[in-house]
Amino acid sequence: MSTSYRTVDARPNAQTLVKPGELVDLVEVTPLTLADRRIYNQLLENAWDAIEKPVTHVIAKSDLRGSHNSNDRVGASIERLMASIVKIQIMRDGEPAIERVQLLGGNVETARRDGLLEYEIPQRLRRVIKDSTVFARLQREVMFALSSKYALTLYEMVQKRGNLRWRSSEKFSLEDMRGVLGVPKGKLTSWSNLKLRAIDPAVEEVSALSDYLVEVEPIKTGRRVTHVELRWWRKDAKGEAAVERELQFASVGRKERAQAAKPRPSWLEAKGAALRSETYETAKLRFPGYDIYFVEGEWRAWAGGKPAARDPDKAYLAFFKTFAENNPI
Repeated sequence: MSTSYRTVDARPNAQTLVKPGELVDLVEVTPLTLADRRIYNQLLENAWDAIEKPVTHVIAKSDLRGSHNSNDRVGASIERLMASIVKIQIMRDGEPAIERVQLLGGNVETARRDGLLEYEIPQRLRRVIKDSTVFARLQREVMFALSSKYALTLYEMVQKRGNLRWRSSEKFSLEDMRGVLGVPKGKLTSWSNLKLRAIDPAVEEVSALSDYLVEVEPIKTGRRVTHVELRWWRKDAKGEAAVERELQFASVGRKERAQAAKPRPSWLEAKGAALRSETYETAKLRFPGYDIYFVEGEWRAWAGGKPAARDPDKAYLAFFKTFAENNPI
């Protein structure tokens, strides 16, 4: 009898750290800042070898300061994390449920500037982590290069989903997406403001600095945007090399470089002509249950290096038919 791979069995390394999937798609009841989220990821990593055990973990405050010389920001972040309550989607007795937990337990901060922080992971959260079987692997360089909490959250969402074999998109209600991104209540209430201030900048940064190209497209019910579709595509070797170069640059001017280098849509520009919207609708009707964007990525990868199709839309649908026959759901 096979057993699921447990998140706690995954190992961080010099370049990456591990974050349980349940702590990626959580909803903040108490909003956190970018610094809070980075520090929390570091606390999880530091505790990882014994994270499911009822023990005290110790980390140097200097490891959490980043480029700042003062510990004030660290102390403020620790206090917000202690006070933070989040909602986590879990399964209980085979049924979906919401569990509300604190992110951080009691802790002791020594007064010395070069001192230590002793901290605990709350019991309920330890149980969630122990039972987790899905995780995101985060690159340290990317985590510290991203400049907003919305970008970091979107990056974590994509890293959690990037290795799913048969999927490259997922739909969220607008309220669910707002909750996962950690948008404070009463802020960015309209779709246009949410898109302009949070989603578009996050998509640009994650596409520029991660191994994936990302899009977030609105879905309307009637005249209102009620849902969004998150799409992701892994970059080819050329795209990954561009990320390596970008991470070596200073952050100054990064937004302008990303905008200048980003065709519309970037993943299509690299792979061929864009398909018509009606082609996607036809694919949805002919092949229900399949992720049409994943199959498109498979088609474009298969077509790479071959002569360009005279009619890309027909070629995509023909490929889809063969793909569905060879990979029945």
